[in-house]
Parts: sequence; structure tokens; C-alpha cells
Amino acid sequence: MSDEQPRYVLPSAGDATAVLRRLSRSGWVTREGFALTEQAWDLTGNRLLLFGRVPDRETVRLVVLAAARGAGVVAITDTGGDIGRALLADLTRLGPVHRDAGGTEQAPDTAGPGELIPEQRALLDRLANGETIAAAAAAEFLSLRTANRRIAQARATLGVRTTREAVLAYLSQRHT
Repeated sequence: MSDEQPRYVLPSAGDATAVLRRLSRSGWVTREGFALTEQAWDLTGNRLLLFGRVPDRETVRLVVLAAARGAGVVAITDTGGDIGRALLADLTRLGPVHRDAGGTEQAPDTAGPGELIPEQRALLDRLANGETIAAAAAAEFLSLRTANRRIAQARATLGVRTTREAVLAYLSQRHT
């Protein structure tokens, strides 16, 4: 088992979302739930990242088994409760476990004037590749409403009226 497999036990869905965004952008394929149906035992090279809430001991067992097989895991649970302590104890036997989101992205208001924030760039990249706004939102772990708001902010930042114009302006900016 490689120590490169991400193992996170986090207290909130917000923390988990930040980690999932960061890891999906670095090539991890995310999937909700911890049950594995893959035939191969060793999943280390697959860059599969499983995530979800851990409400009971059966889910603890599934999380640990997935991590032992080489999948990355992002588990959401109260680390002070019995379930959280059991999960941490078992996962720690496999290697390091992160208990905070760490390395989170810039906050939306930290971009300078005329600059797009990482979420806006990621959405525009996906739209440029032919994805719908709904598909791009889901892939970036955003609600459709938040994605639409980010795209509207990007349009304003780029000084254009339509989303299509925003994508074109972003692409021309990116290639200069």
C-alpha cells in the first residue's frame, strides 16, 4: 500500500467538498459510497477516491477495506464519537490520516480585479470542453445555483454578456 493514497476523516461536508475539489483537479476519480465492486484487489493505480458519511461500524469496515485495497477515502464523521474514533484507529494502521481539509483553495473574494477565481476557471474549462453547466457543476461538487452564480461573476469579470462569450474570452486569455 502506497502512502500516496489520500485518507481523510473530516467533521463536515464542507471540509470534504474542499478536499474532493482539490483531489479531483489533480486527477483523482471521485465516487460516493465506500462499497467496491471492482474485480482487481489492488486499486492503487486507479486513483479512485471514495467519499461519504460514516454513520455506523459497517461503513467503518467498508472505508477501511477500500483504503486497504488502495482507494483514497474521504470520510465524514464526528471524530470525537465512537464511530469516528474507531475509524481513525483502523485507518491509522494503514498509514497517515488527515483530519482537516488543509490546503484549501482561495476564497472567492481573494482574486484581484479582473482575475477569475479557481472555481470560475474550472467551470469555464469544462464548458469549453462541451460539458453542460449542470454536468460541470456536478463535476466540481457545486450546486447548479452556485455554478450559475460563478459563471455570472466570470461574465462580469470578463466584461461579456453571454456564457458563450465568457468561454471564448477565457480561452483567448488562457492562450496568451
